[in-house]
Amino acid sequence: MCRNITELRGLEPPATSDEVEAAAQQYIRKVSGIRHPSAATEAAFEEAVATVAQATRELLGVLPQRRQPPSTVPPLRRPEVIARMQGR
Repeated sequence: MCRNITELRGLEPPATSDEVEAAAQQYIRKVSGIRHPSAATEAAFEEAVATVAQATRELLGVLPQRRQPPSTVPPLRRPEVIARMQGR
């Protein structure tokens, strides 16, 4: 459904909390159609992100290890993204 969400299972080192949160936020943005929540939608948006992030952590915790790492590097591990975030 959302091509921008990167696989987190099998990363070395394992997915960080920030990576899980970013994936959850991207998913909620996609399904809700809300890129920037308003004051009226912010609480529901943040609660949904937290719920999806927790479910993701639980899922990653019980899945077996992968034989190979994912074919793509998560955005928060890409040098150009890190540089852009540091330049804010």
